Amino acid sequence: MLTLLIITASSLIWSSVVDFKKTIAGIRKGLLMFFNLIPVVVTVLILVSIFLSSASREIIIKLLGKSSGLVGILIAAVIGSISLIPAFISYPLAAILLKNGVSYSVTAVFITTLLMVGVLTLPLEAKYFGWRVSILRNISSFLGAIIIGLLVGLLI
Repeated sequence: MLTLLIITASSLIWSSVVDFKKTIAGIRKGLLMFFNLIPVVVTVLILVSIFLSSASREIIIKLLGKSSGLVGILIAAVIGSISLIPAFISYPLAAILLKNGVSYSVTAVFITTLLMVGVLTLPLEAKYFGWRVSILRNISSFLGAIIIGLLVGLLI
């Protein structure tokens, strides 16, 4: 972190020396973008907080452990799409799911949608890429995850 701060400060100083007016204009533009982004980020944080407080690891295991086949894959896809769990937590969670009897295909769909589909972060993504692109990316990722789960089910 300290390295990034040093690089940023050095770059800012160098930019100020080269063209002070452009540097100030860039800082203003960056701050304006930051302040415009705050309401969307706060909304996403509120949604994530509500979801994380209501969906624990045990609930996810119960929901996915009871279902298998295409129904299980669809349930896993929906739960994974609305969950917001970091990748470094999702891999141990996958191991726990497998240990608790959840099939490989259901686990694969859950982890894939967890990492590729972002229903809760959709407003933030749409702010930068537009609603059309964001929805198309999420739908294609959702369908891709189901295909991956089906292929994993065939192969394992």
